[in-house]
Amino acid sequence: MIDHKKNLKFVKGNNMIQWMKDMWGYPRSLTGHGTRKTLEYLKDINPELNIHSFKSGLKVFDWEIPDEWNIYDAYIEHESGQKFADFSKNNLHILGYSTPCNMEVTLSKLLPHIYTQPDQPDVIPYVTSYYKDRWGFCMSENDKQKLPDGKYRVIIDATKGAGSLELADLIINGQSNKEIFFSTYVCHPSMANNELSGPVLASALIQYIKTEYPNPQHTYRFVFAPETIGSIIYLSEHIQLLKENVICGFNLSCVGDERAYSYIESRMGNTLADSALHAAMIDLDNVKKYSFLDRGSDERQYCAPGVDLPFCGFCRTKYEEFPEYHTSADNFDVVTSEGLEGSFNVMKSIIDAFEMKLYPKIVVKCEPQLGKRGLRPTISQKGHNDNANMRADFIAYSDGKHSLFDISIKIKRKLSKVISEALILKQNNLITLDDNFR
Repeated sequence: MIDHKKNLKFVKGNNMIQWMKDMWGYPRSLTGHGTRKTLEYLKDINPELNIHSFKSGLKVFDWEIPDEWNIYDAYIEHESGQKFADFSKNNLHILGYSTPCNMEVTLSKLLPHIYTQPDQPDVIPYVTSYYKDRWGFCMSENDKQKLPDGKYRVIIDATKGAGSLELADLIINGQSNKEIFFSTYVCHPSMANNELSGPVLASALIQYIKTEYPNPQHTYRFVFAPETIGSIIYLSEHIQLLKENVICGFNLSCVGDERAYSYIESRMGNTLADSALHAAMIDLDNVKKYSFLDRGSDERQYCAPGVDLPFCGFCRTKYEEFPEYHTSADNFDVVTSEGLEGSFNVMKSIIDAFEMKLYPKIVVKCEPQLGKRGLRPTISQKGHNDNANMRADFIAYSDGKHSLFDISIKIKRKLSKVISEALILKQNNLITLDDNFR
């Protein structure tokens, strides 16, 4: 029997933190060398990762893959020689997908091309213009106010033209072709929670499955792609296969802080993914549930009409809900080892439930006699039967129709506890476990 309590190195949040630090400086965007370098690093962690390339201009459903953009350097230089918004110091300083520039402008001509976050005057905002040609810089409002009058040299050392977009997937084949699907994105420059936490959590889960379940019951699919356009491309390539096989899916985003646990419902709100997340977060502090109307990441695409995958979003504090979101303040003060480990444990419990087989069924008629099996105290006293009552509650819903997720929700016990209970009852030949996907 697999020992789920052993201390596996890769589940440690400090390992995930190190991966994040290693990838921090890569200038990620929808396309380009920064994103390729990120995927190559992830492949070093996960050697079975497959990187796929798609040519710019390719039609994918209602979208078109944009030109490849590569950024190498960017800054604004005052006639005095002083530099501002220096890309070499923080890659958030450039407006994403800026067109190349080498020109002289006055301050009045420069200011409309500078983006700030006035309500947070100390931070650099993250701003992009993917689908319309512009040039620009991002800086703190405080620094913008200090710009001296005079002439400026604008330098944006970038290329933009025909090229490719890269994304990656990794499939762990199981005994069944029914899939649990994890998706995350790789397109934001130097932000910790809103970018790198998802890919490192996905990488830790890959290593967990491969170590703990070398011959898994189910197939596990992991996708690392630029947000929105990447998931659209992936769906355009695999939609029929995914519709046939995916029974549960999660978009991993902003999973590294310690403030909250959050999930975004699927479009219908009643899928296996919905019940899995609900169950996995019972007994956790500060759990927030969001409607699909609050969506904002790739769950939009996976749940879209005509796609209709059973997909939910999973976060610690949800994107757009923490003050550091899409700014330079989203750093390693926001993301912690403990926060990442908490997210890992939520997803781990869901994987463990699937690998148990989800649907328990009692093998005796009426309530079994637990006392003779050592599963219930043989002395009954008020206030001393909580565990026994939980066991009886579990059995009451072990009808082959309620999943471990359903039972966890029904009896209001954390999923990991329900999984342990299923193991005990199976070992005592009181239940069978099967997959009964509908």
